[in-house]
Amino acid sequence: MTSHIEAWQIDGFLPHMRAVTRCDQSLRELNATWRMIESSAKINCAREARSILPMMSATRQGFEQLEGELVSSLVQERVDTVLQSIGIKAQHVADIIVRNLFERTADVGFLATDRVLCDYLAGDQGDRDSITDRLRAYRDKYTVYNDILMLDTEGHVRAQIDATSPLDHSSDALIAQTLASDGHVETCRASDLRPHQRSALIYSRRMHDGNGKVVGLLCLSFNFDDEMEGIFRARQTPEERSVMLLLDGQGKVMASSDGQWVPVGSAVPTNPDHSAQRFMFAGREYLIRTARSEGYQDYPGPPGWQGQVMVPVDVAFSGRRDEALDHLPADMAQGLLTHARQFCPPLFAIVTAAQAIRRVVWNGQVMTASQTGDQDLSKLKTILEQISEAGVRTDTLFTHSINDLYNTVLGSAMSQAEFVTHLQVDLLDRNLYERSDDCRWWAMSPELQRALAGVDAGEAQAVDPQATMTGVLKQIHALYTVYTRLVVYDAGGRIVAESLRGQSGQAGMMGQCIDPDCLSAVLGLPNAQSYHVSPFRSSDLYEGGSTYIYHAAIRHPEDERRVIGGIGIVFDAQPEFQAMLRDGLQTTDGSQTAMYALRDGRVIASIDPDCPTGSQLDLPETMRNLAPGASASRIVEHRGQYAVLACSASSGYREFKTSDGYREDVLAVTLEWLGAVNPLGQQRGKERHDDAVFSSDVENGQQFATFFLDGALQALPAHCVREALPAADIAPVAAGHSENRLGVIAVKEKDQATRYAWVYDLLGVLRGEATQSTADCQVLIARSEGVEIGLLVSGLHGVPEFLPGQIQNLQGEAPSGGFVKQIISAQGGKVLVPVLDVNAIHACLRGDLAAAAVAPANEGHIEGPSLDVGPLREPANDALGALAVNG
Repeated sequence: MTSHIEAWQIDGFLPHMRAVTRCDQSLRELNATWRMIESSAKINCAREARSILPMMSATRQGFEQLEGELVSSLVQERVDTVLQSIGIKAQHVADIIVRNLFERTADVGFLATDRVLCDYLAGDQGDRDSITDRLRAYRDKYTVYNDILMLDTEGHVRAQIDATSPLDHSSDALIAQTLASDGHVETCRASDLRPHQRSALIYSRRMHDGNGKVVGLLCLSFNFDDEMEGIFRARQTPEERSVMLLLDGQGKVMASSDGQWVPVGSAVPTNPDHSAQRFMFAGREYLIRTARSEGYQDYPGPPGWQGQVMVPVDVAFSGRRDEALDHLPADMAQGLLTHARQFCPPLFAIVTAAQAIRRVVWNGQVMTASQTGDQDLSKLKTILEQISEAGVRTDTLFTHSINDLYNTVLGSAMSQAEFVTHLQVDLLDRNLYERSDDCRWWAMSPELQRALAGVDAGEAQAVDPQATMTGVLKQIHALYTVYTRLVVYDAGGRIVAESLRGQSGQAGMMGQCIDPDCLSAVLGLPNAQSYHVSPFRSSDLYEGGSTYIYHAAIRHPEDERRVIGGIGIVFDAQPEFQAMLRDGLQTTDGSQTAMYALRDGRVIASIDPDCPTGSQLDLPETMRNLAPGASASRIVEHRGQYAVLACSASSGYREFKTSDGYREDVLAVTLEWLGAVNPLGQQRGKERHDDAVFSSDVENGQQFATFFLDGALQALPAHCVREALPAADIAPVAAGHSENRLGVIAVKEKDQATRYAWVYDLLGVLRGEATQSTADCQVLIARSEGVEIGLLVSGLHGVPEFLPGQIQNLQGEAPSGGFVKQIISAQGGKVLVPVLDVNAIHACLRGDLAAAAVAPANEGHIEGPSLDVGPLREPANDALGALAVNG
């Protein structure tokens, strides 16, 4: 999303953008130079310079417009880059905390129904020490809690795991609220349940005895400060210049990545509208982005919570220089530039404006070549030298400024893509961490242990053990919706109970056996803290789809060393992974796609229909071998498109994949499409590479108008060329059939169209090939035998002067149909430039020109190649638009 910056805001940002300030100063100096040249020409050689004065005026006016547009665009892109970067972080802070807290709502719902805990609170069985041990065993698996408490209906604390702040009684209002509620209660404020904390985030739910009577409540105290510190730390870079915050509904800081910078409890300005204005806080100006989460699995999150990132304006634009272009081949860079309108409209506008000014400078040099017969050209020669020098400085400045803007755009896209992939693997690790916790805790369910032990022993029981286990699984499944199936199996791997999520078409698996390798791993798990994850592969438990299945051993209730079976929880990988992938993307218009892959390139989830789950992704080796937690990005050509490819490697979360013995690295990969691969990029890249600069020290030589045609440098004698016009001004005219005739173009005098010339594709005339349209395409107005014709070329070069010894006539029969009769040997013979014969070109076209003069008579529009051709369309503004050819 682009935040529009008003003109009056530009000055407020400029002092903090040194590179843009230098560019602005250079533009002003060049503008003054052009004014000086124009004034000098008017005073000292008005007669000799009469043909180039309009060009100089146009250049000066173009500079005045371009100066403001270029500076504004540079400022706009830098501000947008910062706002987009901090906006992504703000959104992710909001989304990740909500996803985390969703799991807490499920946890408290399940643990509050734990039969051992409920029976103890009802006074039926158990002692405080054993119950405390059970609560600690839960916390050992769900390490996001800093305390778990059980209270009776009077507020007396019956069990607690935090020995550092023991409690006997609580009078907190959440007790009555929880006892009166059918669901969980979420409380975030100061509480006597956590007396040493400024604020506590507590999830509570009432508990019942075997008859359904309310006997008390369970409270899970979420380690909020520790979790927020982890969220902030994972999103900070070594050169971090912003502060990340979590705000409540009143805009007060609940958590800060730097409490000395923006303290907790501060009231800060917010920016929910994503504007580009500067906000004042504590005497300092900031750019701010504020974001709310859209919720997760129907859980909206705590009311009013917002993620926010603030970056001081005075340091927001300093730091590393974007160098994306430095690592791109010239053909790819130029090909990408043809899509500037799509991925960066300001860049497109600047490139177009710069091209226009280059053209008027080129025209000025061409126009003077026709004045070589004048008696006194010494003064004009001085003016031309000044124009040439100013033209070189202008071109250098344009090239540097455009590359700077280009680097900013591409560098921003790459860094943001890396951050998105980092978020995506973080989401994955956090989510799967919860799955590893769930399977281990549920394996400790006394009901499952007793029922499976009865099945194992073949004992007759008053209650059907299968029904008991199925009931427990269904109760769990109602709270934890990220699974498609939960199964319990015996020591032989035979499934003895299951819960399906309720979708139609799912086949029951009762009596079937789990994979032997998984069974062997589960039977060998050493303790209740251990778990096993199946490799990502297809499974009948997932209806033949590929997923992870988390397993934990169910142990005999009277002998923890004896494994009597296990529990398998089938993660609903495809929709869950796709949701994680989509959450990170910033657009929904199809310009971005994402996938998860293993290090060998096998895709395990994708939102790209052309790269589905199970397909192979050909990643660069450097990305496949990224260190855990590392990210990388590059510009690539993929499936016929230019794209930003970014990748991050998972690094685990808390103890998951870091110290619990499990390891399977996953890569998050994103592609942001920038436009179709343009073969003209190879041509333009070659042009830039071969952009020969010829010596300007030649005296009394012959001038040539040089230009590019299909990537090769060509020349015409300068006195044969009147001027160059933008190819976008070609007007297609239906006037008989001609393969290379593109239409007509207006030839102007003093900004008024006085006549029209037919335009031909020069490449088509010479080689029978069509010139591809780009922003660089120009029309040369050439003269031959008193007739003006337009010749479409792919780009302008210069108007250099060469000595007679450098110009060689070709001997024998001329190649290229007689169009090339001379060759210029430049730079000591390193560069050979063919000189086209404009008379030969005209002779080739003479028949078509004559036919065009009479053929349209039936259509009543055109009477001659240089006569009034009737109504024309307005010149196109789209310099990249296709040139229409009418036969």
